[in-house]
Amino acid sequence: MANLKELSKNQERLTGGHRLCAGCGAGIVARQAMIAAGNTPVVVTSATGCLEVSTTIFPYTSWETAFFHSAFENSAATCSGIETAYRSLKEQGKITEDIRFIAFGGDGGTYDIGLQSLSGAMERGHRMLYICYNNEAYMNTGIQRSGATPKGAHTTTAPAGKVHPGGKEQNKKDLTEIMIAHNIPYVAQSYVGNWNDFVTKVQKALAVDGPSFINILTPCRLGWNYKPEDTMILARLAVETCIWPSFEVENGVYKINVMPKEKKPITEFLKLQGRFKHLFKPENAHILESIQSDVDFKWERLQRRASES
Repeated sequence: MANLKELSKNQERLTGGHRLCAGCGAGIVARQAMIAAGNTPVVVTSATGCLEVSTTIFPYTSWETAFFHSAFENSAATCSGIETAYRSLKEQGKITEDIRFIAFGGDGGTYDIGLQSLSGAMERGHRMLYICYNNEAYMNTGIQRSGATPKGAHTTTAPAGKVHPGGKEQNKKDLTEIMIAHNIPYVAQSYVGNWNDFVTKVQKALAVDGPSFINILTPCRLGWNYKPEDTMILARLAVETCIWPSFEVENGVYKINVMPKEKKPITEFLKLQGRFKHLFKPENAHILESIQSDVDFKWERLQRRASES
């Protein structure tokens, strides 16, 4: 596990003064990832999104490291190109130091628009870590639904109303399993609210000689509609209700990292968010039951896979 005393000695490569919302998890994710990287040189690429627009408002930047802003859909492709150029220069003897590469993308730029770019980078085997800060919608452009938006959520393009009383009707895409299917050395899910879990996974991912992927649940106080001070509480509840398990897959071996002492009902997680308030109307009780059933099924399946591993 990560050592807090040693981490405190590492360079701060995401400074304060950025313009992310109060209670936003994206800044926490980026800062902890940079601290986890230690003092090794790091090149960061970032898709257009909340993290990028709030930390690189011209002529200012919050990044104390090499940073490349790419388009919405190609953070992974950009990072893989830079990593390829680095390997070539190192083979030629023009670069001698070891450099690590991290690509950031929100769920919109990862699950949807950037999926082809991400899949290609992982399949080609570039030594890079892709971190999806997953706030479950296109938050930067108006809270539209994405492939990561959970069933039942209210968004501006899947609103809960007369036509669709239950909000979004489809289950979210299981991108973590899609990445596992690429047979890459390291894949993990983590969450804001447990620094040790996330930092340890970043350190493992950066040590891998090949591609790695971390999907971290990152609450958005605007899109999820909750009090800013509840960010950590909500992320932890997601794990305690098993709607977002914390686990990793190293070379095909599953391991559950955080086992809830008591598996809480998903209503404990949903009731704190305005995006789900319509589900608590009597006529939508069947949707809550459907969500709970799906969570139970996937949690039991994950436990079997970990047990078999």
